[in-house]
Amino acid sequence: MGSKEILHVVELFSNEKGIPKGIVFEAIEQALATATRKRYEDEEADIRVAIDRATGEYDTFRRWVVVPDDHLAILGSELTTEEAAEIDAGLQVGDEYEIEVESVDFGRIEAQTAKQVIVQKVREAEREKVVADYESRLMSLINGTVKKVTRDSVIVDLGGVAEALLPRENLIGREIFRVNDRVRAILQEIRTEGRGPQLILSCSKLKFLKSQKKR
Repeated sequence: MGSKEILHVVELFSNEKGIPKGIVFEAIEQALATATRKRYEDEEADIRVAIDRATGEYDTFRRWVVVPDDHLAILGSELTTEEAAEIDAGLQVGDEYEIEVESVDFGRIEAQTAKQVIVQKVREAEREKVVADYESRLMSLINGTVKKVTRDSVIVDLGGVAEALLPRENLIGREIFRVNDRVRAILQEIRTEGRGPQLILSCSKLKFLKSQKKR
C-alpha cells in the first residue's frame, strides 16, 4: 500500500464512519508494525511506524529499552546496561535506543491485517463516543426503538451506533415489547467492562421517578 492509498483509506474511514483521522492513521501504523514484526519471529521485536499525516509516506523503526542489570532482558526488545554501553556510552536505564529499518510494502496479507486493525480501532472509537455522548444523560429519559427481544432482555436502538439493554428485571410487571415498538426508559447505568460499553435502561426506574414527582 503506497502513500496515496494510505491517505485514501484514511479519508474513507473518516468520512464514512466519522472517526478522527488520527485514529485511522494509528491503526495503519499498528498494522504496518505487525507486518514488520513477522520478520523477527525468533525475537520479541519492538517496532514503531511513523506515517506522515500530510503525504502518507512512512518510516519504520526498531527500538530497545535499557533495563537494570538485575532484570532478565527480553531478547529483541531490551538491552542490558553492558549491551547499551557498547552501542552508546550515554544510554542509561530506562532510555530507548532506536534504529531505522526497512519498511514493508503492503500486499494482500498485510492489507487484510490493516483492515482488521482499522475496524477494531473504529469500534473502540465508536464505543468511546457512545460513553461520552451518554454519560451526561444518566438517570435521564431515553427514547428508542426495539431492535431485538430475547428471553432475558430487550435490545433498544438509540440511533447511530448506540444500542441499549433493557433487562427483564427492569420492566414493569409483565410488560411486553415487540420489534419496532417505541421505548421510553431511564438510562440507569453505563457498564464499561467486557467487549464494550453497555447502556442499561430501566422502565421500573421511570415508574418510580414518576411516582416520586406526584408526591
